[in-house]
Amino acid sequence: MPEIWFYQLQRRTLDHALPALIERVLQRGWRAVVQSRTPERLRAIDDLLWTYADDSFLPHGSENDGDPHLQSVWLTCGADNPNGAAIRFLVEGAEAETFLDAHYERLIVLFDGRDDTSLAQAREQWKILKRRNANLSYWQETEEGGWKKQG
Repeated sequence: MPEIWFYQLQRRTLDHALPALIERVLQRGWRAVVQSRTPERLRAIDDLLWTYADDSFLPHGSENDGDPHLQSVWLTCGADNPNGAAIRFLVEGAEAETFLDAHYERLIVLFDGRDDTSLAQAREQWKILKRRNANLSYWQETEEGGWKKQG
């Protein structure tokens, strides 16, 4: 069963936090899948990963690009993992429970703690996963802009 890390965004937006987290994953030599619930959000993430920094970008692909086995980061709205990723990012309320028996090192649930709906979805996921005896961790943003594991 993979580790499941919940990241509560309080100061930064997903657009600021996601690229940095993906960079860390790639630095470890892992591949990643980013799953969203809607194609609109997925297109926004696609654009973001090309343009988030003036001096850098994160190469990635989706079903529109093909050759998933060549992509270190794969974007999807589905449950696929065609690039053999070890890490799965779940955004926009995408559910982690589906992947408890999948071969991932880690599932990362990113949610906006300032949005009541997002917060409620994350809390419900946490409860469901806790009942399933999942290995859960909660990460909170620090004043300095980093992350600190809670509890």
